Amino acid sequence: MAIIVKLDDPLHDRRMTLTELAERIDITLANLSILKTGKARATRFSTLEAICQVLRCRPGDLLQFQPESRARKAPASARATS
Repeated sequence: MAIIVKLDDPLHDRRMTLTELAERIDITLANLSILKTGKARATRFSTLEAICQVLRCRPGDLLQFQPESRARKAPASARATS
């Protein structure tokens, strides 16, 4: 995935557990864990806003764009069908 969610550093800086954050933003620990581990395919802006309010940060502090490796992408000739 090209978007990386970085929750570890802000949580550590505020000495807060993932469980405590989940309780404060009223989201299940399982759903927050999916977001944290990068397995989420989408998130609501309201969830992102709640996380930013509790952690006193900006969305850019939590999200990072990482281009996918070119090695992982198949060349165009390999994608063509016969």
